Amino acid sequence: MTEQLFAEDAYARSCDARVIHSAPGAIQLDRTVFYAAGGGQPGDSGVLKLADGTEIAVLNTVKGDQAGDILHLVAEDAPLPAPGTELVAELNWQRRHKHMRMHTCLHLLCAIIDAPVTGGQLGEEKGRLDFDLPELTLEKSEIDARLNELIARDATVGTRWISEAELAAQPDLVRTMKVKPPSGQGRVRLLEVSDIDLQPCGGTHVKSTGEIGPVTVRKIENKGRHNRRVNIIFKEA
Repeated sequence: MTEQLFAEDAYARSCDARVIHSAPGAIQLDRTVFYAAGGGQPGDSGVLKLADGTEIAVLNTVKGDQAGDILHLVAEDAPLPAPGTELVAELNWQRRHKHMRMHTCLHLLCAIIDAPVTGGQLGEEKGRLDFDLPELTLEKSEIDARLNELIARDATVGTRWISEAELAAQPDLVRTMKVKPPSGQGRVRLLEVSDIDLQPCGGTHVKSTGEIGPVTVRKIENKGRHNRRVNIIFKEA
């Protein structure tokens, strides 16, 4: 099982770690700052640095077959450090930070639109959420203005943990219809945007909404009888 340092500190850019297992294309460590793809957020990329100066590029990070396992995906012909090898795992921080900003922005979008979320995805420059709405009643300009107002508010963003039993007693906390919070570990992490949003989330986020920066609602799409897709981009993009 990999210790998930990003769950407690999304701003940690590197960490010392030890190889648990390695095979062509994948390396598992005892601890990592690399986020494994899930919940619409891509897995992190970066590099593994060995003591002899060898650097192994991490192309993607995914969850393993066993709960809690995280695999750092590398090229099939990449050097494979033996189990027990100590190294430094270092993120592509610029890419990760953009994911953190956009993921937090999507929480604001979720708070603005009062409807269940049917899907979502984010990248370095853009993100989107799909909502279960029977009619296209969303106003692009209004959502744009409200999003940027919440960003400018510079509200505090933080995490806390509750037990699975506590979450079961508060089902309204779960806004997503298709992606359920991970279970079986006894506790669930909540993402809280002060006075704006509170829901289970295992992703990485910034410390305050002001860090997101200005955004634009690029378009709203009709994706079926009950599916409305809201697309967001950073204004800097």
